[in-house]
Amino acid sequence: MATLKVDFLTLFPKMLDGFLSESMLGRAQKNGILELAVHNIRDWAKDKHKITDDRPFGGGPGMLMKPEPVFSAIEELQSPECVRIYMCPDGERLTPQIAAELSKAKHLIILSGHYEGIDERIRECVIDREISIGDYVLTNGTLPAAVLVDTVARYVPGVLGEENSLTYDSFNDNLLSFPQYTRPAEFRGMKVPEVLTAGNHGEIEKWRRQKQLERTAKKRPDILKQ
Repeated sequence: MATLKVDFLTLFPKMLDGFLSESMLGRAQKNGILELAVHNIRDWAKDKHKITDDRPFGGGPGMLMKPEPVFSAIEELQSPECVRIYMCPDGERLTPQIAAELSKAKHLIILSGHYEGIDERIRECVIDREISIGDYVLTNGTLPAAVLVDTVARYVPGVLGEENSLTYDSFNDNLLSFPQYTRPAEFRGMKVPEVLTAGNHGEIEKWRRQKQLERTAKKRPDILKQ
């Protein structure tokens, strides 16, 4: 049985096809660590035209996703241990801490919104958490859903080829990552810092920490203030 099962609910399932089958996520599925399934919300629409949207009561621009197909989809897919997530601009901001927390779940259902949003009754009754990947608006929530799963999967044991990679990720300890180098040791007159080639691991760790602080102070001073 997979460590983490994820069901995506979207109106644009093809947007996820290539993304979920490549790289880390593809390998994790082949190894039985992740179970990822993409579902078209229209499959739960009852009318012959598979309508999933309608005009908002009270007027206003755009369309809203109707409650009937979304309720039906979530109620059919949900399990006792699932976390039901709606991707939306006004949700809580995605952080490494949230990703790590969600990685401990056994089952996620991720709803991708579209149009001007979804009927409020969906949010009130069949959604447990609302998550945003940033303070901007996209055409629909399918790409944010992919971003969420990519972030969460990194914390699932066995998904990363090198588990220590998490330790050095940007934002993992509220600091940006340090500069990294590989062979050759000299390229076009530019040399790798000597501390990295001297073999003193204590000094390397001190150098890396200092560089994290310097880079964060320069590029994201708001993080240091937090």
